[in-house]
Amino acid sequence: MHKMTVVVLIILIMIGLVAGIFSGLIGIGGAIVIIPSLIFLLGMNQYEAQGTSLAVMLPPIGLLAAYNYYKAGALNWKYALIIASAFLIGG
Repeated sequence: MHKMTVVVLIILIMIGLVAGIFSGLIGIGGAIVIIPSLIFLLGMNQYEAQGTSLAVMLPPIGLLAAYNYYKAGALNWKYALIIASAFLIGG
């Protein structure tokens, strides 16, 4: 584990801002910025950086996007839960 210092906090914030800006402006996946940044700037290994990147993406992309589709009436929860369960077993 890395010790949380002010410098590490600033680096993490900058990684998030850059990934968000690039994702919003040019449509790249945030992981293309996040994973290399965590490896080269904070010394994480590839496995740790990938896991961290997945955890970062879940709330803003997965949950909020699904909620927006739900509000628009464009989400079938029953189908999603069945597919997610099978996906979990398959994974």
